[in-house]
Amino acid sequence: MAILTTSGRTVIAESVAARPIHPAWGSGLAAWDTTPVPESVADSALVNEIGRRAASQVRYCVPDANGEIVVPTGRFSESVTPTNHIYLRFNFDFFDAPAAVIRETAVYVGTQTLPGLPGGQMYFEPSQLTSVGTLLVIERFPKFERSASVRQSFEFVVKF
Repeated sequence: MAILTTSGRTVIAESVAARPIHPAWGSGLAAWDTTPVPESVADSALVNEIGRRAASQVRYCVPDANGEIVVPTGRFSESVTPTNHIYLRFNFDFFDAPAAVIRETAVYVGTQTLPGLPGGQMYFEPSQLTSVGTLLVIERFPKFERSASVRQSFEFVVKF
């Protein structure tokens, strides 16, 4: 049986990192507040997307017990050469969905937006997309309410 090697995984990571990457967030379902629904590898979209933003940082990284990148899956250090780990940081702006209830977030690869949108626009509502792209990772959590006084950030390390 053939196996996917580390170098093969690095090639996949390079392919993903070279495409447009957008985090998205959604309100999910109010029923999740009493009965949480776990993520599934079969998920292909957020349940109720509110909007998405272009990635703030896309970097390669390596596991490192003393690394400065800290996520729930461990600590990592940035790598200047491609690896099979990608660090993704997303900074939503103060006025991105400022009064929304958020219960889920995801990362999409290959999002395409409508032509003619203002240059430099970084936040997109679902109606401004021509293709949502492909769901890479999804996470659900207890709801929180957005506030225009908070610049929400999310960080992920995706291992290929």
